[in-house]
Amino acid sequence: MADAAADDGRRHYAVVARAIRFIRANSRRQPSLAEVAAAVHLSQYHLQRVFAAWAGISPKRFLQYLTKEYAKQALRDCDDMLSVAAAAGLSGGGRLHDLMVSCEAMTPGEIKAGGQGVLIGHGHAPTPFGEALIGWTPRGICHLAFCDGNRNSGIASLASQWPGAKLVTDDGAAIRLAGKIFGGRQRSDRLHLVLRGTNFQIKVWEALIGIEPAQRVSYSRLAALAGSPQAQRAVGSALAANRIAYLIPCHRVIRESGDIGNYRWGPERKAAMLAWESAQPAAA
Repeated sequence: MADAAADDGRRHYAVVARAIRFIRANSRRQPSLAEVAAAVHLSQYHLQRVFAAWAGISPKRFLQYLTKEYAKQALRDCDDMLSVAAAAGLSGGGRLHDLMVSCEAMTPGEIKAGGQGVLIGHGHAPTPFGEALIGWTPRGICHLAFCDGNRNSGIASLASQWPGAKLVTDDGAAIRLAGKIFGGRQRSDRLHLVLRGTNFQIKVWEALIGIEPAQRVSYSRLAALAGSPQAQRAVGSALAANRIAYLIPCHRVIRESGDIGNYRWGPERKAAMLAWESAQPAAA
């Protein structure tokens, strides 16, 4: 039963990704539901059902979350929330995400050793945004990347980052981790991340972890949160170097104009993540 639900989730995301690709290519003329349904080879009724099953809301409402107007308002709201939180001495607009995710940086010596002697579990698991490869050490999650049908290259990439480690396949553990990451987590399900990067990259990633789901932040705002207001270009490089998708939420960083911008795992997936997170309160 769980496998069937996971298969449905994968198929539904594939439909949503194709729909987003079509909408982005035709955004100036705001295509109708009938046009979007035809582009993904479904009836309007079936498209409605897929969206409701995946995001909990209608396609029309979902598409509202993809507009520039919504994105720019979300940027303004995030700035306001972060300003209030800073004045109150809090690290983010809310405490929920802080309670769920914590992280630690690897030391330069550990990075240089390439994970020598470390046991890294890894496995593939379905997620709301396609199949993902998840990797973890005894200290926490160190890797999360979307596969897009190419499992071998993902494992090769993980191995290249940890040349001295022993990799052990455990798809069952990966599926359980994916359930905690993308499902409704309890406070007891706190997740720990193991970060490897430069001091600046880690500052950027730690700042991102404080950004709540459904919020958006600009490159300039993130640079300020990382303590380097003039380092917007370096912030972009730090986002590109992120190897832990979703949990280090670089998908929440968009341009001041409201444009989605680049994303390691594809702009359609980034758009889907942003709209899906925004839809969760509405669906609830």
